[in-house]
Amino acid sequence: MRKYHLLSLISSYCLWILAFAFSLVLLGAISRSTQNIFSEKVNDFQVPRRNTNRIIPSKEKGNPPILAYWIYGTNGDNERIIRLLKAIYHPRNRYLLQLDSGASDQERESLALFVQSEKVFQAFENVDVVGKSYAINEIGSSVVAATLHAAALLLKINSDWDWFITLSVADYPLMTQDDLLHALTFLPRNLNFVRYNASRWKERQTANRIVIDPSLYNKKSSPIMYSVETRHTPEAFTVFGGSPWVILTREFMEYCIQGWDNLPRRLLMYISNVIYPLESYFHTLLCNSNLFKNTTILNDDLSYTLWDSTFEISQLLTISHFDQLMSSTGTSAFARPFEANDPVLDKIDVTILNRTRKGFVTGEWCSSVSDHENEKESKKKLSSSLLDDELSCQSWGSIDIVKPSSIGVNLEVFLTKLAQINTLFGSSICSKDNK
Repeated sequence: MRKYHLLSLISSYCLWILAFAFSLVLLGAISRSTQNIFSEKVNDFQVPRRNTNRIIPSKEKGNPPILAYWIYGTNGDNERIIRLLKAIYHPRNRYLLQLDSGASDQERESLALFVQSEKVFQAFENVDVVGKSYAINEIGSSVVAATLHAAALLLKINSDWDWFITLSVADYPLMTQDDLLHALTFLPRNLNFVRYNASRWKERQTANRIVIDPSLYNKKSSPIMYSVETRHTPEAFTVFGGSPWVILTREFMEYCIQGWDNLPRRLLMYISNVIYPLESYFHTLLCNSNLFKNTTILNDDLSYTLWDSTFEISQLLTISHFDQLMSSTGTSAFARPFEANDPVLDKIDVTILNRTRKGFVTGEWCSSVSDHENEKESKKKLSSSLLDDELSCQSWGSIDIVKPSSIGVNLEVFLTKLAQINTLFGSSICSKDNK
């Protein structure tokens, strides 16, 4: 009996040990599985998996260009990013959304989940979210690093785009994407939109002033540090300045990233200690590169901004500026800065964009059957799963066709004149008088 009881105890003990060991193995497997899922989810946020069956825009001659947008914000800016995205969305374009380190991981995850769940984005798969972020100070060199990072990501995701456009949540469009794409269709794809303004830039700063941007090495955005020392004016290149808001070609952005003659890297090292470097980096690089200066620059940023008398602060645009905004629609594609949910944004939605508060701006790509009955056979019907209260489409229209309003036609005329001026007087943009 003692032997039997002893064997029973040993057997029970062994079973308990086996059960405990099995529980540990199972717990470890679940933990690894959870970590893998989270890791995959974060990676998916940055570069989501692609659907090989998605509709691809045509690059044939005569078709509209493809624009690559970088939209960035910080803590609490999710709704502003989403509103701006819907106001400038078009299936031809590419969009990269980014929240800096001031936002929480939960905010980034929420933004990524919104993109993954939005039915239009599922269909065209042209919107991406940067999963991991860093500090950005808009008056320091960290914003230049972030801009170049965004361009590099867009080139890695898909390099079929023609122009790179940077927008913050304080920006808003003054025309539809059909209007903008129409106006750009007739321009050579090698023209960069950069506004040079020597007098305003000189009033704001001097390149000889030495500053340090701690946001380059701190986790959170930090104030700029100013040195009492100054440095000599550069001899290897001439510094130019102007508006920080630019529209740059893919070819030029590839040059900025790859820097095959090393000028982009040398200049980047120099401007890392300059205040307001976005007002000089691309301007200086264009005018000091033999490949791009004189022939590839249009002296305009297509953005409407009101500056105060000191050129230090841009005035907030409100409903009182609406008439001025309307009068600039033939020459400006965007305006800034706006406060979140300002009533003037609602008026722009209704009057210019024909957009509902939470909806998309529709165009030829998003058509109603009644408007295009003669083109039914060439349209791809939306399945019931793609119908959305915020999107009044009944069928996909062609993403290679745009239908401009008078605003787009006026912008086309304006850009044509700019291109003619560039042909005649392009060399004067990079003259010493404009630095």
